[in-house]
Amino acid sequence: MSAKKPKNAVSKAKDKKNDFPSTEDGSAETGHPDHIFPLVLTSATQELFGCRADEDVTGDDPYRLLKKEDIVQDMKTRAAVSDFSPIKQAVLDYPGDEILLVFDRDFTYGQSFYLVLTVEAKENMLRSPGEVEEEEEEEEEDDELSEITMQKTPEPQAWVSLGSEREIEEESVMDTRPRLRYKISRVRREMGAPVRFSDYSAAEGIECSSYQDSSFSIRRMEKPCGVQAIPSTSSSSTQTVWKNMRNMCTQYEPREMNEGEKKDVLQSENLEMFLNSVIPRVELAIQQNMIMDVFEDDWRALGEDVPVFSGTEHTHLRVYQSFTNLNYSKNKTISSISWHPTISGVIAVAMRERLSFEERIDNSTKLLLNPALILFWNFSDPINPQLMLECPDDVLCFQFSPTDPNIIAGGCMNGQVVLWDISAHVERLQGTHAGVGGNNLLHGNKLLQFEDTETDSPVVRYCAVSGVENGHRAPITDLQWLPDTFEVSRTGVPLENKSQKSVQIVTCAPDCCVMFWDLRTPPVVAQSLMERKQKTEEQILDNPYGVPSTFKHLDLTWKPLLRVTLPKVDGRGEYSPLKFSLRESTFSSSAEKLPAGAERLEVPQYSQLQVPSAKQSKQSKQLEDISTKFYVGTEDGEIVYTDWRLEKDNDSGRLFSPKPTHCFRVHDGLVNTALRSPFFKDIILTVGVWNFAIWKEGVMNGPLMLSPCSQKNSTVGFWSPTRPAVFFIGKEDGNLEVWDLLEKTHEPSQTHNITTAPITCIRPWVISPKQQLLAVSDHMGTLHILEVPWRLRHPSSNEKLNVSMYFDKEVERLIYFEKKREVRVREKREVDAEEQRRKKEVGAVSVKTVEELEQEELKEWEEYCKLEKFILKKMRLLSESPDTEES
Repeated sequence: MSAKKPKNAVSKAKDKKNDFPSTEDGSAETGHPDHIFPLVLTSATQELFGCRADEDVTGDDPYRLLKKEDIVQDMKTRAAVSDFSPIKQAVLDYPGDEILLVFDRDFTYGQSFYLVLTVEAKENMLRSPGEVEEEEEEEEEDDELSEITMQKTPEPQAWVSLGSEREIEEESVMDTRPRLRYKISRVRREMGAPVRFSDYSAAEGIECSSYQDSSFSIRRMEKPCGVQAIPSTSSSSTQTVWKNMRNMCTQYEPREMNEGEKKDVLQSENLEMFLNSVIPRVELAIQQNMIMDVFEDDWRALGEDVPVFSGTEHTHLRVYQSFTNLNYSKNKTISSISWHPTISGVIAVAMRERLSFEERIDNSTKLLLNPALILFWNFSDPINPQLMLECPDDVLCFQFSPTDPNIIAGGCMNGQVVLWDISAHVERLQGTHAGVGGNNLLHGNKLLQFEDTETDSPVVRYCAVSGVENGHRAPITDLQWLPDTFEVSRTGVPLENKSQKSVQIVTCAPDCCVMFWDLRTPPVVAQSLMERKQKTEEQILDNPYGVPSTFKHLDLTWKPLLRVTLPKVDGRGEYSPLKFSLRESTFSSSAEKLPAGAERLEVPQYSQLQVPSAKQSKQSKQLEDISTKFYVGTEDGEIVYTDWRLEKDNDSGRLFSPKPTHCFRVHDGLVNTALRSPFFKDIILTVGVWNFAIWKEGVMNGPLMLSPCSQKNSTVGFWSPTRPAVFFIGKEDGNLEVWDLLEKTHEPSQTHNITTAPITCIRPWVISPKQQLLAVSDHMGTLHILEVPWRLRHPSSNEKLNVSMYFDKEVERLIYFEKKREVRVREKREVDAEEQRRKKEVGAVSVKTVEELEQEELKEWEEYCKLEKFILKKMRLLSESPDTEES
């Protein structure tokens, strides 16, 4: 649709009152001429025909030419809804192809648009003012000459071509001859054979006769088509009728069957068919766990996954307390921390000097005068420690006994194992522990009670220490208690622990061995009860420090029960262990701690217990369900999987440590953490200098998860005690990373800056179901206590199941890649074998004689000459005379 504009930006051709005569009474407002029809066009019609008011048509440009066929099509499509339906007949009778639409901005005829229904009126409106004046002058002249000459009807003139059609013909592409059709085919037996093309001259008359292809005359019997159907829908509503409530009663009696009816029903075909039809569905429902758990608390499950949006304090760790001392923490670092198993709010930290090896040698005299200490902190006093344990040397690791929390075992830097007994100071620790479980610290009454007590922290001397010549020859880097469910014999065989008390310790050091220690009296030093009582009475007077005689039988004579070496897999050298992880371990048993004041088992008298002899060990019951395999992290970054049970040499009969079954090198530096998950006994977290890895015991294809190398070194790691998917990683820049396997696996979900010094230890502790604390120590000797938010301590629904499924998928991934690697190796072997076979066949081929080689070369030369002659003939460079042919 286009608009024909006049030359001078068409205004109004003339005054509308002059162009269009008024009605009989002369009023233009009440009537309109016969050749126009006022219209009301909706916005949709204006958009469709491109005549939007004040946009496409304005007061200066009010005209638009509409195609007649478009208007007719609009009336057919929209029928009575069309705005042109009132003048349908007038439009159909219109002789021209285009109808003029005029925008009546001043509403001269009562509407915003009107349609011109005659060709003559359309032409008059579209004429310019100059043409109108010329036409009036011509009319005046015609009127003057009409009396003299008569008008002649104009005759059509012949069309004179100016050459434009020739240019169109030259530019157009037309076929000058019928198109050629070729069909090229080959004999069936030559299908797939190599193709050799050659050139032929068109003069030779290569004939490609046409033929009728039968594949184009096949009648189509089936035709694919698509049908889309939708169900018929209906909507309805109803209003329930309210009825008067009234008391009603129903009386019924149970329907009982006799034996015959029961037998008939059980043997009926309907019951059999019903059971056969529903059994698969019931089995599927059971397998897919679609049956509702009737013991599940729906109200609790309703709010498990509801996020907390009350602020950042509910999603991030926040500082709860910090502990430091100007005297005991100055120029020292924290090497190990451990929460008290039974007294809430009491935490012990091991302080060691922040010195290098050379500085330690130079200041050896000073270190002897200032012994190392283990400090017991309480939340009621963040400055003064409640108790201090004296150590023969700096302690790198220590742990409370799982049977008696008053017994503490530690590993020193000089390789000695130390034992303490704090049973005489339990009341002091319990007197200030209250108030930790609340939301706020109690600085009121409890502080007053603490001020009334002694302000000087008592120093407890160690009860027993192993001999330097019998212990490790390197600093003890890890120490763990064996649980009270079993004990280990001198050959590493797990035996039944009849006393049900933890009496054995496992230690490791970089001197390439792992040692098992027993707290009981050795058989060689066994004495009668009367002799022990007499010696005890004599030694009471010779004990000025008041050291308990709990482990007097071990002091300076303590030897390891079992020594396990770690030879390398290739047989060259030994591994240097730093951390180890036992399957049966009590290291992460904070969730099973006893509340304060609870009744404990009877404290064992270690001096009265005796290590079983070899004969007694043979008579004891061996436990087959106890795994003797364990993981070891070395100072070179290897993760070693080995067995502590000794093997016997068939020739010499001597016992020796077996070689490790597997060794993985995934860490670039020393391994500082090897810890099992408190929810999965076969999942181990190992942390190296640049990355960390998660392993599954029994899967020897590699780690389930290996983190990317970080920009800052990792110093320590620990699992969350309440969420299976969460663990914490400490960094050397003082940041603490929180990893959530269900949220992200490529980066930590949260990162908190705790301190400016490197983080040395991490230990979480569950105070109550509503409160969980995280102890973080740094290299400057400060202990930071953080409060764990609800999101990081409260597990989501089925979190343990989801994490287990994630580990299973990673195992499947490792198995898949292992199989793929084996297939590639097998394919490579096959390819190499095939190449070797071909080389042998080539070498076995007989060498041809000189005559045979000359005949082959002569035959190839004759073929070349024939081909050259043929090509020259085709190119007409060689005459076809008889002389040439003979030559």
